[in-house]
Amino acid sequence: MKSFKTKKVLAVFAAAAVAAGTLTGCGGSNGGQQSQAQQPQSSSQGQAQSAADASAATDSAESQGFTYPMDTDAKLTYWCELNQNVSANYSNLGDTPFGQEWQKETGVSIEFQHPPANQGSEQFSLLLADGDLPDLLEYAWMSYPGGPEKAIKDGNIYELTDIINQYCPNLRKYLDENPDIDRMIKTDEGHYYCFPFIRGDDKLCNTIGLMLRQDWLEELNMEVPTTIDEWHDVLVAFRDKEGASAPLSWEYTMGALTSANPFAYAYGTCQDFYLGEDGKVHYGPAEDGYKQYLELFRQWYSEKLIDQDLGTLALDQVSAKITSGEAGASIGWAGSRMGTWINAAVKTNPEFMLVTAPYPTLKEGDSPKMGQIDNRYPNQAAVAITTSCKDIEAAARLMDYAYGEAGHMLFNFGIEGESYEMIDGYPTYTDKILNNPDGWSVAQSMSAYIRGNYNGPFVQDLRYLEQYYTIETQKESNLVWGATDAAKYKVPPITPTAEESKEYSTIMNEVNTYRDEMTLKFILGDESLDKFDEFVETLKGFGLDRALEIQNAALERYNAR
Repeated sequence: MKSFKTKKVLAVFAAAAVAAGTLTGCGGSNGGQQSQAQQPQSSSQGQAQSAADASAATDSAESQGFTYPMDTDAKLTYWCELNQNVSANYSNLGDTPFGQEWQKETGVSIEFQHPPANQGSEQFSLLLADGDLPDLLEYAWMSYPGGPEKAIKDGNIYELTDIINQYCPNLRKYLDENPDIDRMIKTDEGHYYCFPFIRGDDKLCNTIGLMLRQDWLEELNMEVPTTIDEWHDVLVAFRDKEGASAPLSWEYTMGALTSANPFAYAYGTCQDFYLGEDGKVHYGPAEDGYKQYLELFRQWYSEKLIDQDLGTLALDQVSAKITSGEAGASIGWAGSRMGTWINAAVKTNPEFMLVTAPYPTLKEGDSPKMGQIDNRYPNQAAVAITTSCKDIEAAARLMDYAYGEAGHMLFNFGIEGESYEMIDGYPTYTDKILNNPDGWSVAQSMSAYIRGNYNGPFVQDLRYLEQYYTIETQKESNLVWGATDAAKYKVPPITPTAEESKEYSTIMNEVNTYRDEMTLKFILGDESLDKFDEFVETLKGFGLDRALEIQNAALERYNAR
């Protein structure tokens, strides 16, 4: 088996190092030795090398002759968190049919490394501190302190522009055809840094919203609520006539569900940054609309319309309350929440059914403006090539596979003849997925064969979702929740500069900690809302105005990409 460690690869290493700036000692390499790519170069040497690589990239003979599986003895280490639906039945992604097929189809042997459950961020930090990095590192790279450009300059990962141009024709083609996505996955300096997770359709970006008991609404002769006042009436009826002790219950402490609170959106605000009508970044909790939202929730909490265990709720508790009838409404995902709860509850209560509800407004007949929406590049599960990697071409080709047709089908649908069949040109999941003979949930069956139902370095296909949602109310969810102008208010994937990052992180750690503490106190009634102005001034005292300056400067740089 031939190796991909050629002189051309080393040339790409060198070009990547120059493009990223001088790489410092954080990048891992065995025995502390630097590869040729990590040796400092003069500016003229770097320019000459970049020109050589550009010339090599235009020589299409090698690219045209390349086919999968690769003829290589490469073995790469790949670090990523193990999705909970995978870990229910497998201890390693490499043991799944998906992991085995990916290695078979590409010819690359992969040693998957997983941190303990719920310790991804901590273990990621330990990896960086240790410096002995895996070849491939899957992470939310925009969350790296200083952003992905800082990760490059710290010497932890490679700048990928030349590597993508030379070894990744599938990804290169996709980015050329989708300039909006191309802008999202670059740094402000114009550097590529990852193999991204991309939502392939706008309909995949609306994933969180309100749901409530449809069977109860029918018993009560009530309609699906669309306004704040209608929601109040429904929750009162759930409490008084259906016996719900926690009419509205959800995982309040989960960040994704807290920041996507539909009731805050009704007041033109949210619990994080958003784009205002003026095109500038705003911080919702410091605005009057947030006070109105807090007044509403304080009232509802005092009326016992909101779960009284709000501050400590976890998924298992919410699930138990929804399926048992202690709760009648929630906030969450149509798949892992709505579908799971319906399938569990109907076993003992055949009448049980949930229905999606639109984002509420203040006035009847108004269209919702704000709502939950992901960016097409949502800063999830992006894969970088680390400076410990000795076989850049094998790593790049392995990752590029997912952006080609065969890889797209594997990542979204699995193995033809096992997990899906082509029926009238449509990749249709088999009973092994939709009616698993071992009693696995659809999410668990899918996760054994694909990554389409969570995330990873590939383009997500809408056709997976059309089948993942097996219940009619689920199928309507993205249309119901997507009927907003949310995209107008969504901050794009911007990042502070390396110089700004430390200051920004210090500010926002204090701001968000104080926001979370005081928000809960206001809702529970432990703090008077007369102190809201004082709350805002304290946020500013932590440096909120400076954080907004940094955010808006980053937005200007993003718009200029």
